[in-house]
This record gives sequence, C-alpha cells and structure tokens, in this order.
Amino acid sequence: MKWKSMFAALAILAFGSCSKDSGGGTPIEKPDPETPPTNETGKQVLVWVDARSNVFGTYGKFNSKEEIVKILDILKDCGVTGLVIDVKPSSGYTMYNSTYAKEFTSLDGKTKPTDYVEFLIKEAKKREMKAYLSIVTFVEGDGSRKIGHAFDNADFKEKYESIVVKNTQGQLGRISETGKNIFVNPAQPEVQDRVLNMIKEIAGKFDLDGLMLDYARYTDINADFSEYSKQQFIAFMKEKYNDTQAEKMNFPTDIVSSWKEQSGQLLPNTTGKYYKQWLVYRTGVIQDFVKKARQAVKSVKPDAKFGAYVGAWYTTYYQVGVNWASKDYDPFQDFELRFDWAYPGYGATGYFEELDMLMTGNYFTQIRLADNPATASLKYHWWSIEGSLNGIDYITKKKAPIYGSIDVGNVNYANKQEISKAIKYILSRTSGGVMLFDVVHMYAPEYNMLKQELFDAVKEGVKN
Repeated sequence: MKWKSMFAALAILAFGSCSKDSGGGTPIEKPDPETPPTNETGKQVLVWVDARSNVFGTYGKFNSKEEIVKILDILKDCGVTGLVIDVKPSSGYTMYNSTYAKEFTSLDGKTKPTDYVEFLIKEAKKREMKAYLSIVTFVEGDGSRKIGHAFDNADFKEKYESIVVKNTQGQLGRISETGKNIFVNPAQPEVQDRVLNMIKEIAGKFDLDGLMLDYARYTDINADFSEYSKQQFIAFMKEKYNDTQAEKMNFPTDIVSSWKEQSGQLLPNTTGKYYKQWLVYRTGVIQDFVKKARQAVKSVKPDAKFGAYVGAWYTTYYQVGVNWASKDYDPFQDFELRFDWAYPGYGATGYFEELDMLMTGNYFTQIRLADNPATASLKYHWWSIEGSLNGIDYITKKKAPIYGSIDVGNVNYANKQEISKAIKYILSRTSGGVMLFDVVHMYAPEYNMLKQELFDAVKEGVKN
C-alpha cells in the first residue's frame, strides 16, 4: 500500500500499520439484529484482516476464536460479503504451518489459534462470505523488531535484502541499516521462487476463493541498487534498447545523480541519462513476476481469483516499480495526463491483464471532485476518491473488476458519516465493489482516528 509529500502522514497504512497502541478500550456492541443491508447486485464488500494487528496487537482480538466468531457475526450483519486474510505478514513468517517459512505462532504474550487460517475460512464460509488470502510479497523481516525470515537466515539476508540509497549524499547500504522492514530484491530468481512456492502451497492447502498480492513491489524509488540489479539492467538496456554503451555507465549516478528529502522520503533531485529506462526495467521486473504468480495460482486452483492490492495514486506509483495499468495504456503517448516520467516501452509493462481483480487504495478524505473548488472542474485527480476512480477506469480500460478501497482507521475522516459516504460512493462507481482496511480499526477504537467503533458507519455505507 508508498506516499509522497501530502501522503507522508498516511504512510502507516495497508500494508501493515494497523498496530498503533494508544488509549483505553470500548467493548464491541453488536448492532440490533435485522436483515443485513444489501448493495447493488454483484458488488462485494470485502474486509481486510491484517495478521499482526488483529492477532498479536495490543487491542487485537483474533487470538480468540470466540471473539472471531462475534466479530464475523457483526460483519455479516453489516453487509460484508468477504474477507481478505493476511497469511504471510511482513515478518516473512506465515500464519499457518508452511514448508517454506516459520509459522508465526506468538508475539507480545499473544498466541495464534493453531488452525487460525482454516478457522477463519470455515467461519467465513458459514456466513456465505468469500475468503481471499493475501501475502506481503517482497518483505521478509520486521526491521524495527529485527525478527522474521531474513533475520533468521543470514545467508538469505546477505544475498537478497534490498540495497538502497540511504541518505541525500547518495550513500548505498542495506535496507536493514535504515531500520525499515526488510524488502528483498524482486529481480532475484531465488526471491521469486520462494514466493511462488508459497503461493502454490497456499492455493493447494486452503479452500480459498482467491489469492491477493500485497507489497509486490520495490520499497521505493531509492531501490534496488545492488550489483545484481546493475548487471541485469545493463543486459536489459542491450536487449530492449540496443544500447551497447550501457555497460560503461556510472552506476548509480547515471540513474540518479543527486537526492533530496521531502516529507521524510528520499527522492531524485537530479536524474541521470538512464533514469527513465531504469523505471521501465523495474516495472518489467514486477510484471514478469506477476505473470508467474498468476500461473502459480491457476496451476493449482484454476478457478481461484488472482488479484493484487495497489495504491490508487498511479501518478507516483512508478516510484515503487509498479505499473498496474493495462498494457494497452501508454503513459508516454498520453498527451492529456502527461506523465513526465514515462518513456517508450513503459506502457508494455502494465500488468492489469494478468489480474482477475484489483484492489486500489483510494485512501483520501476528499470524496467528490466538487467537494473542493480547486478540483471541481477536473476529471482526473489522483488525490480524491472520485478523481482517482476516474483515472483507474481510464488506464485499466475496465478490463477486470475494480475494488475501490478505503482505510477506515488511518485516514483522518471528519466523522463516521464521511466513512459511510465514501463506501456508498465507491459501491456506486466500481465494477467489483469495495475493500475496507482493516477490521481491527472497526472493533478497536484505539486503532482509528475517530476513537470509536466503526461498524455502524460500515453498515450505513453498505445500505442501498
């Protein structure tokens, strides 16, 4: 789920940031029993279940089967039709017994139910909810706690952790030296193979409706500057652009010559002659992996859906090496939106055609373009829900269902009514439905900005 200037304050989202500890608790009050609300036919209302915060977080309740049952009953009453269950969090451990990773059983005095994933799926199916399983794809360690697969396996960490630019002086180093989570280099075949094996394992082991990729990307624009990436990029330049001089490049200064810091993010200050080609190379790496991941799912469970979560802000999503648009959309030839980072060949790296469904993080307080005079006359505005959905339809060509998504806990909505309005609007606009991040924000007031339970806001948003 990576954020630029105006989004730095929201960099705690999807992607594993639920567990913020503060304040005291308020008990869950189940809504009055009645017929669950319905929305437009065929539209799904999915709720994300983050592993770390729900099972091991201070105010998480999914370490208890009794609490899981209570909360799923409430979600059903709210009109929720499916769960997205995180089964490989950012530690690189799994929430089940795996051949390829250590099982994440306990943390901070809390213990996971032994059959956690199986139980959640079974209880979801009892309530006629779909069960999608998600993985944090290219993150293999918790950088703040120094726990996880990379920390347990020194050789793996040595070979595959991402090499990043660490500061404005352009100094290179391991991502573990920055204290951030351990992203690994997506270009490494062994890294991809580990994930692909886990995908096949998950698809074969569980009665899932689909598998979703999360964090199937680079950590940010400051990665990956390893020797492996350099050599692969040189080969890419020769093959893609017939550039026989690439092997003589000054690496990495011919990609980014100088760096600056803006709102806590390292960004290129001056770019080199190979910068835009480097962007094409990186999105090509991710596209190649997504193709393999789709095949991995379908080879085991052909009818299972394959999808991904991405941030809706396409205008800057190139920074994490992801082109989630249709391969038939070419930002280099788009003279209406004018993406100045685009380069010939970038459009061909789009991976939308590989997906059966896409969840987009429309994590904005502004819902309609008319809500702000500055955007009222615009059609495409990537920092509002309406404007981003317009852009998403445009660049994906509407070739597969879109699930617009909101973060009910970390985005600073003015009140519950705004959450309900956002849900209602997304359901009116998208072909697939809505994804709500995260269930922990709904039942634990300590984990949302409004410091209230949010089930009633969800229920109101889902109603016709």
